[in-house]
Amino acid sequence: MSATTAAPLAAAVVPESPAVVSRPHRRRGAWRSRAVRSVSIIAAIGLWQLLTANNVRAWVRFDTLPTVTEIVRAFRHQLGTDEFYLDLGQSLIRILSGFGLAAALGVSLGVALGRSRWLADTVGPLTELARPIPAIAIVPVAILLFPDDEAGIVFITFLAAFFPVLVSTRHAVRALPTIWEDSVRTLGGNRWDVLFRVVLPGSLPGVFSGLSVGIGVAWICVVSAEMISGRLGVGYRTWQAYTIVDYPRVFVGIITIGVLGYSTSAAVEFIGRRVTHWLPRIPEAAK
Repeated sequence: MSATTAAPLAAAVVPESPAVVSRPHRRRGAWRSRAVRSVSIIAAIGLWQLLTANNVRAWVRFDTLPTVTEIVRAFRHQLGTDEFYLDLGQSLIRILSGFGLAAALGVSLGVALGRSRWLADTVGPLTELARPIPAIAIVPVAILLFPDDEAGIVFITFLAAFFPVLVSTRHAVRALPTIWEDSVRTLGGNRWDVLFRVVLPGSLPGVFSGLSVGIGVAWICVVSAEMISGRLGVGYRTWQAYTIVDYPRVFVGIITIGVLGYSTSAAVEFIGRRVTHWLPRIPEAAK
């Protein structure tokens, strides 16, 4: 076969680079995905307004819930008060303090449990016994342990995020291929080389998976702890609004918690993508 004949056949057999061919398609897919998500949110808000404004009663009683317009008015009022931003800042301080401690200790202990048989035998059973206990169930213990409510709420937040981070890190470390460590040791590396060149980089995807789950669970528990024993915070203010039958403000608190939880979780995932930029990514439009 001549070279002039083989060239067209090779071009027909070997596909073009998908990165080049599908880039415009991925852009259109990304915009289409954003549009669909926006329309779904708008449709849900419109349906809520329709059901509540018309006092619909089916399996649930929408006639007892505030309309979208009432919630918007309450939200606008809250945005103009200092109390709202004080509660916002207090909840963020609590969540960042507890989550920061959980991230540091959870990753450290998770790596240690994944690498040390002795620690896995001594400390591992204790963590497995404590892990199924809901963090919010420790509120009475936290009240007894700490002299003030603030330290107790941070402790509850820490516990909520600690175990997802710990377990995810431990599994990520144990799942690393042994050939990676063998390669480093064959080249003359010591245990610290294995730790910093194999264990920590290789376990990062699992670590950030645990951090993403942990920040979500931490928000659930910090809000619950604020409702039970807090004096400031979004959770405390939401419960206070319920006790005085101010339902639009209850939904202001719920929406605020949702936005805060989404923002912090998105921040953790963004940092994770930047730190693990070397991982292959599936284009969002292809999912």
